Amino acid sequence: MSEEKAVFRDVAAIEPLLPDLRRADLAELSQKITLAVGELRGFVHAPVVREKIAALVREMNCYYSNLIEGHKTLPRDIERAQHADFAKDQKQKENQLLAVAHIQTEEAMLTHLRKGGVDVYSPEFLCWIHSDFYRRLPESMHVSKTKAGKEYRIVPGQPRDYMVDVGPHTPPDFAALPAFLDRFREAYSSPEILATDRLVAIAAAHQRLAWIHPFGDGNGRVARLHSHALLQHHDLDGHGMWTLSRGLARARQAYYNRLHEADQPRRNDYDGRGSLSERGLSEFCRFFLETILDQVTFMGGLLKLPDLRTRVERHFTYESLHLKKYREELMRIVRALVDEGELTRERASEITGKGRTIAVEIIKLGLKEGYIESPSAKGKLRIAFPAKVLPSYFPNLFIDLPVEQEK
Repeated sequence: MSEEKAVFRDVAAIEPLLPDLRRADLAELSQKITLAVGELRGFVHAPVVREKIAALVREMNCYYSNLIEGHKTLPRDIERAQHADFAKDQKQKENQLLAVAHIQTEEAMLTHLRKGGVDVYSPEFLCWIHSDFYRRLPESMHVSKTKAGKEYRIVPGQPRDYMVDVGPHTPPDFAALPAFLDRFREAYSSPEILATDRLVAIAAAHQRLAWIHPFGDGNGRVARLHSHALLQHHDLDGHGMWTLSRGLARARQAYYNRLHEADQPRRNDYDGRGSLSERGLSEFCRFFLETILDQVTFMGGLLKLPDLRTRVERHFTYESLHLKKYREELMRIVRALVDEGELTRERASEITGKGRTIAVEIIKLGLKEGYIESPSAKGKLRIAFPAKVLPSYFPNLFIDLPVEQEK
């Protein structure tokens, strides 16, 4: 084994685990993010609307995670896959399966966190994320292939038991993974990390988890899901109404470059005191926090109710021309649902300004078209965000980025 790989048997090789927390730029970004997340929470008051937007954001997460990994699955294909409507093409079907597994794992993860008592920095939690994701995929997709073409079986939730290369980076010897993961937990769960420094610690944890590369495959997805879990755990996810993955996918090359720069050895005596570059880690954290701020700000702009109402009206004016009857009345119901989240059928009938019989027809039309939904034949009406409305309700939410192979 080479000398470099032997060095990565020693947990000291991962130091520093935090950048210089005295950096004013990181502190300023953290403060701006905290304020922006607080504002984002205030834009949507109805719990049902928040839940629907959070569900939409989970679809965004899987869409952009797929793009980062070199796969493209369109929003309408994700929507179909969630109803077990899969493409006949095997590659497209696999991409749909990856998307659904990502959504379901994120949902399960958030439920797991809400129960409390989860050690979010523990090796057990990381292995749980990996296991939950892979057990939702068919065994034919439990395979990892090295650059040399050798195939390894991926066991859900089990750290790798072989050496890998990730671009120019050689992660730690697999035999030393338990020691590195224990050090990871010890460092990032430390009570000495102040609340004002927590965002910087989340950014650093993302980079160092990628550096450890604990699994044979799926490390990128696990790292992004884990960062989302940390943001939720530390109450920084804004009710789940924004996503990190969109920002990372939009700046994919910069993301990889910053990861790589933080992998580099210490340059000189002015570059920290650890084995790795403190400057590289600081710059990654800066990039990560700038990405978060950009995405929280972007979602805040989309969720301001006056603007969202206007975009709903425009959709029904210009994009729903196939509706020959009751387009205006249905728009009024949807616009009210954007504000209130759910309505009784009697209230919806009043909003249409029509008699009960015609109002029932309008509600049936809205349910058929997917603009609204209801848990039962006589239940309350709720807002829905089908794939066909997303370009007009939430412009630029899903960006058609070029697909590149994973690095």
